[in-house]
Amino acid sequence: MTSTALAATLFGPEDLRMVEHPLDQLASGMVRVRFGAGGICGSDMHYFRHARTGDFVVKSPLVLGHEISGEVVEISGSASNLKIGDRVAVNPSRWCGHCVACREGRPNLCENIYFMGSASKTPHMQGGFANYFDAIPAQCVKIPDHVSYQAAALAEPLAVCLHAVARAGKIEGKRGIIFGAGPIGLLTMLAARRAGIADITVADIAPAPLAFASRLGADHFENVSGGEEGLKAQAASRPYDVAFEVSGTAAGLASAIGIVRRGGTVVQIGNLPGGQIPVPANAVMAREIDLRGSFRFGFEFMTAVELIADGSVNVLSLVTAERPLSMAPDALRLALDRSQSVKVVLTAN
Repeated sequence: MTSTALAATLFGPEDLRMVEHPLDQLASGMVRVRFGAGGICGSDMHYFRHARTGDFVVKSPLVLGHEISGEVVEISGSASNLKIGDRVAVNPSRWCGHCVACREGRPNLCENIYFMGSASKTPHMQGGFANYFDAIPAQCVKIPDHVSYQAAALAEPLAVCLHAVARAGKIEGKRGIIFGAGPIGLLTMLAARRAGIADITVADIAPAPLAFASRLGADHFENVSGGEEGLKAQAASRPYDVAFEVSGTAAGLASAIGIVRRGGTVVQIGNLPGGQIPVPANAVMAREIDLRGSFRFGFEFMTAVELIADGSVNVLSLVTAERPLSMAPDALRLALDRSQSVKVVLTAN
């Protein structure tokens, strides 16, 4: 077994280096996973550009990556559900199971959560963009042989979107709009379709991701770079019941609150790099809008793996490029170019 791991390690804004890290002896109760694939997430891009995402600020070197899959190569202690050689999708969340949120069935709000590739706590929780990384057995969900590592790695963003759609409540037969046509926006569209939404519009300021949304089945798409007249015309004739704000911008949230019908629902998914988004609170009050946050996911991770495995959701339809892990810095730069990329996935070689 190798004694080091090559890891994509962030030292500051746009300072991502491939660094050889020593591998400690595997701790009892842990499993070691050989990297299979990893999706580059919007939060990885925020970390790369700003050394922060939302309120989470990088204060010491951080290995990125939380959309990950791989092969179990070592087990220390009991892991009755796993064996050496198992192919797994890795849930980056490690919940405590005993805090108030966990007891209420909301583990994504766990007070003691360990989340891979995150600067939410100090010391930071190292991620999985490394050719070897460690997890607990409960994080490892076995995948069948026909599921590629690339697809399995995208169970995490799909879980985020399944959770967001669940936060919207019953949307069957309703009309919805998504602000932001990046990977999370597109997967939210697919998750909303699965939940029975009748009609969905995708809005963005860039033409390339909107064209992608159209190919994936959006009923309508709107380029709002020059204003929202088209959206307002649509809403006037057929009001939107629910809006998903994925862009993580003040303009996106204001648009979402302003465009849904009176008494409608807005789900905030996007995370502003700088931390705070101004909220048009008078409109929320006077129009009695239900404004709901959506943070990561809970038990939806298992559902996401199942949907990928049975072919219900084709997550690979979003992938526009693959790069080897050793080229992670260049891959992050490619992912940031929305004219070229929707979803960039890292592979083992």
